[in-house]
Order: sequence, then C-alpha cells, then structure tokens
Amino acid sequence: MSAINDMFLWFNDPLNWTNPDGVLVRLQEHLEISFLSVFFGCLVAWPVGILLGRVGAGSGVVVILSNITQAMPVIALLTILSLSPLGIGKSAVVVALTVFSLPPLLANAYTGMRAIDEEVRDAGRGMGLRTDQLLFRVELPLAVPYLATGLRIATTQVVATATLATLVNGGGLGNIISAGFGLGPGRGDAQILAGAVLVALLALLIDGLMALVERKVTPKVLRQAAGRV
Repeated sequence: MSAINDMFLWFNDPLNWTNPDGVLVRLQEHLEISFLSVFFGCLVAWPVGILLGRVGAGSGVVVILSNITQAMPVIALLTILSLSPLGIGKSAVVVALTVFSLPPLLANAYTGMRAIDEEVRDAGRGMGLRTDQLLFRVELPLAVPYLATGLRIATTQVVATATLATLVNGGGLGNIISAGFGLGPGRGDAQILAGAVLVALLALLIDGLMALVERKVTPKVLRQAAGRV
C-alpha cells in the first residue's frame, strides 16, 4: 500500500505537473503523437477501404494488409524506423503508430461499404445521381457508423501504445514511467505507478469520448437494429 500512498503524494506535488518534464508537457506530446498517427492512418486506410468496398473486390487484400500490420510488433517497427533516415524521435513514432492504426480503420471502411444494400445504390442511380454524388450523398452516410467504429478502436489502441514512444525518445507519458525506472529499484515506484495510471485513465477517457462520437453519428434506426438504443 505504501507505493499507492506514494503515488498520491507524487500526484499532489505541483512540480510533477508543471515542470518541463512534467505531466502536462508529456500529456500534450502524447496526444499530439496519437492524433497525428490516427490522422495519417485515416488518410491511408479510408480511401483504400472505401475504394475496395465499392468495387466489391479485394477482400483478400484487406485481410492480408490487416494481418501484416497486426503481426508486426510496434517495438520492432520503432527500432527499425529509428535506424532509418527518420532517426530517433517523434517522426519514427508517428510512422510506426500510423501503421499500427491501419487494420481497424481499413477493415471497418471496407465492411461499411460492403454492408450497403445494392438496391440502395440502384435507387440512387435511378434518381440520376452521378458516381461521386452517390458516394457522398448515399454510401458514405450509411458507412459512417462503421468508419466511426474503426476510428474508435484505432484511436484507443494508438493512445495506449504511444507509451512506447519513450523507447526512441519520442516523448509522451511513457517518459514518466521510464524516468521512474531510471531512479532505481524502490525509489521510482511511485512515479512508475503514476505514469501507468495516467496512461490507463487517458485510454479509458479517449475510448469513452470516441464511444459518444460513435453513438452520435450512428442513426437511431441503425442503433435499434443493432440493439443499441
């Protein structure tokens, strides 16, 4: 219990929040890394998933790409990228986490497009909608719940995994944990525990916020059909 008490004392020290290596600075870095990674992941995965879903082919490609990116350990990718021209730092972390975010984004984009009833597309064409109009007025609005689900999963996973950025001097809340280990056995337990709690709480908070977004963009009719009123 002493470690837990020491953790609360660590949280109650204002310097641990406001110093140049404190929680506020590391939290900002963590959120920045996570946002950029998910953003670039969306730029890559959504167009590919939507395109393959529209043409009704490429399910094997989606599975292969998802399996490859899921099977590649983030630590290994961070190590490889840090030795590349990207070097040690945030750039390598963002690229690695972007790759990590691709599977849920890609799979859900593809599934969302394939889930649209072909009769709905035919009705849109019958109304004289062009291909681009059909995409933006009919298909994408129906696929938004799937896109939101993929975004929620990817964001939560990236926020939790961004802790590893500290391994290549990429910043983030992981620095608090690694600095605690650097203090030596017993001396840094409170800081290590505090850093772990911060990461866990942030991941839970982000997941909750993304769940609200997912619910907001999902039409009530679709929520009722899925049993989520």
